[in-house]
Amino acid sequence: MSEVKQSVTIHVRYGDVEKTFSGNVEDVWLSLNRFFGEFLPSFDIAKRLVLSVDLEGLVKACEGLIAFSKEGANLLVSKDRLTDNETLLLWLLAASVGYGLGLLQSDCVSKEELQVKLGKSAKIVSTRLGELVKSDMVVKTADDKYKITTLGVVQMQKEFIPKIRAKVTG
Repeated sequence: MSEVKQSVTIHVRYGDVEKTFSGNVEDVWLSLNRFFGEFLPSFDIAKRLVLSVDLEGLVKACEGLIAFSKEGANLLVSKDRLTDNETLLLWLLAASVGYGLGLLQSDCVSKEELQVKLGKSAKIVSTRLGELVKSDMVVKTADDKYKITTLGVVQMQKEFIPKIRAKVTG
């Protein structure tokens, strides 16, 4: 009696990774177990080191500080109570959140728009934006606009928003 070996194919998708295993049942089972045993733990470990933004948590953190109307993003905090950098970061954060929520067309803001919103000279705005770019909180885009980086968003959520809230309520 001859035994017919059956072939099996399994396709696994985990995040951005896809893998297909084909062959006899035993080989596919071993390959699949090896995949889960070797790849997934290191992937989960690496994932802990990747900066990511929880949009829902960020929106909750920004309540009372920014809002959106049909005209666009708005700061609900008086810029007189904030440093120039805090004000610029809050405007850029508002652009990022608004874009993430589908309320704005872009997450980038021009230097001229930021100058108007800050109410300071072009030189002061350029200097402050330069400081924020050097600190990796903000990046200048190819079309000479500015946007907050993922690091900037994370730092805003962890450090700046609590400080801004303390200034506003205290």
